[in-house]
Amino acid sequence: MVKIPKNESLNIVPFIDIMLVLLAIVLSVSTFIAQGKIQIELPQSANQEQPKDEKKVQIIVDNNNQIYLDEKVIALEMLKMELEKIDSKTLVELRSDKNAKFETFIQVVDILKGKAHENFSIATQAEQ
Repeated sequence: MVKIPKNESLNIVPFIDIMLVLLAIVLSVSTFIAQGKIQIELPQSANQEQPKDEKKVQIIVDNNNQIYLDEKVIALEMLKMELEKIDSKTLVELRSDKNAKFETFIQVVDILKGKAHENFSIATQAEQ
């Protein structure tokens, strides 16, 4: 006859904690994927140009002044390093939310000018 100790059991609380964290990560990532784009509200302009279909890099500033490079969050210092890798003839499209701080937008333009990158466009939406 085998004796089973009375107080030995499998503790599943850590397993449940890990599963809840993984569930939270999956839900937050799936929400971002479902949207597909960073939601910003562009300022309006009466004289809007249609973008050309050429290879471009997008820099987006959202209404929380968060900077994105090709839809990936990036810090201002990292943006400087990433822009060094980009050819100066590559079009950079700047998209800034109309409620974002103008200072953040100017910092991005200043980085581009500092890298002698003059080929950039500023995205707006047509007036309604």
